[in-house]
Order: sequence, then C-alpha cells, then structure tokens
Amino acid sequence: MSLLYPALAQILWTFLIILYAGRARLAALRAREVTIGKVALGNDAWPERAKAAGNNMNNQWETPTLFYALTGAAIFVGATGHVMTALAWLFVATRVVHTLIHTQGNNVIRRFQAFVAGVIALMAMWAGVVLKLIG
Repeated sequence: MSLLYPALAQILWTFLIILYAGRARLAALRAREVTIGKVALGNDAWPERAKAAGNNMNNQWETPTLFYALTGAAIFVGATGHVMTALAWLFVATRVVHTLIHTQGNNVIRRFQAFVAGVIALMAMWAGVVLKLIG
C-alpha cells in the first residue's frame, strides 16, 4: 500500500495544476488579454503565464501515465518495497520541480533535467517490476 501515497500525491498535484491553469486562463480572459475566439482551437494566443500553466497541465498526462501504470503493476506483482516507494516519491518530486520551473521563469535546461530525473525514476520502477515478475 505504500505506493498508493505517491500515486495519490501525483493525482492531487495534477488537480492543483488543473486549477492553477484554469485560474491563469480565467484571469487572462477577464483582463481581456485574449478572447475565447482566439483560443478556441489552440493555445498560441494565450499570454505566456496562462500558456505555461496550460502546457504544464498537459504535461501531467504524459510521463505520469507511465507512473500510474507502473504503480499498479508494482502493486499487482508485489514490488512494493522501500526502494520502489522511494522511486515513486522521487518521480512525484520531479513532477513538482518540473512544474515550478515551467511556471516560474521556465529555465528549459533545468526543466529538462527535472524531466530526465523523473524518466530515470520511471525506468528504475519498470526494472523493479520486471525483476519481481521474472524473479
């Protein structure tokens, strides 16, 4: 059950980013920085802050999808020890860092480093599931 906590934390983080992006977009609409017609079919017209929040919200459906699948697989095969739990929390931490970088200045190199660290954590989780499955 220890893997459920980081999975639930990642879900909570996703909810918070959805709310953050929605708030940024509503603020842009209210300030008349953009019109609904300009953003109805794409994100290019949003002001930078709203665009970064929206892009980060979309990012929460990319590698986190692998995280959820790996968490479920790990629980199913019993690969739920301390190392796997630490890797899961590491992944969640990298997503938080990624969001903060993405929405607070967007240093692309630092953001990429956070992304890579998260992917490495996912690869290690995958290896843990596979080793438990074949071992």
